[in-house]
Amino acid sequence: MTAPRQRTPGETRHVLGISGGKDSSALAIYMRTKVPQMEYFFCDTGAELPETYDYLNRLEAALGKQIVRLNATRDFDHWLQVYQGTLPSASMRWCTKNLKIKPLEEWLGDSPAVSYVAIRADENRLGYVSTKPNIKAVFPFREDGIDRDGVNRILEESGIGLPAYYEWRTRSGCYFCFFQRKHEWVGLADRHPELFERAVEYEDKVNYQATAMRGRQYTWSQGESLRDLLERRDAIEERHAAALARAAAKPRPNLPLIEVLTDALDEENDEAGCAVCHL
Repeated sequence: MTAPRQRTPGETRHVLGISGGKDSSALAIYMRTKVPQMEYFFCDTGAELPETYDYLNRLEAALGKQIVRLNATRDFDHWLQVYQGTLPSASMRWCTKNLKIKPLEEWLGDSPAVSYVAIRADENRLGYVSTKPNIKAVFPFREDGIDRDGVNRILEESGIGLPAYYEWRTRSGCYFCFFQRKHEWVGLADRHPELFERAVEYEDKVNYQATAMRGRQYTWSQGESLRDLLERRDAIEERHAAALARAAAKPRPNLPLIEVLTDALDEENDEAGCAVCHL
C-alpha cells in the first residue's frame, strides 16, 4: 500500500472523498487507474459504525493506496458544548460543518484542487461542493452516464461488494445520525446496542440541561425520543416489513437486496439523507 506522494508547490491536487458508502467507494475504484495521483480521504468523526471502518480497510487494500483519515481538531462532545446542548438536526447541521467540511478545507488549504464527487447519472442532487475558489468539483459518474446499476457492477466486479451495514441501513454516517429512519434506529439497537445506548445517553444529557435552561426537548429521531421509539418497535417493524413486501413485488428481477431495502425505506416516507455526509 502506497502512502500519499510528495507534491510540488502550486501543483493541482486531485482528491476524492470516501464516506464509507457504495457510491463514493465505487468512484474510488473507477478512478484508481484514470488519475494515478489521486488522494483519497475520509472525514472521520470518531462516531462511525464499526462496519464502516472495516469497509474502509477493505477498500484501502483494493485501491493499493492509503485513505487519509481527516480528524477534526475538536470532537463531537466539544461542539455539542459550543452549541449549548443542541443536538444536530436537519435544520441545524453543525456536525457536518465542524466535523466534515472544516477538516477537509483545512487539509486542502489554498492549494488548487479538483474534487471528484460521487453523484450518479440517475441522481438529482448536488452533494457537497466547496465555495472556496481553489476547489473545483467534477462529477465522473454523471459525465460518463454511470447509474445505480453501474455502481453495483463496479463494486461486484472489484470483489469489494457492499458494506455490511447495508443489511439494515441505507447510508453511511455517524451511528447517531439524525437522518436515520425509524427502522434503522431499531436496527442499530439490535446490532450495536452499546451505540444505541450512547445515543440515548446524549438525549438524556442534553434534555436534562435543556429542561433546566429553556424547557425544550431534543431528540435524534423526529417527534419522539429513542426510548419511546424502541417501545413501539413492533409497529415500526410491521410497517417496514409491509414496505419491503411492496417493494419486492415490483417487477424488477434480480434487484440487489440493498435496492429493495432502499425502495422500502423511501416508501416509509421518512427524512431523506444528508448529501454532505456522503462525499
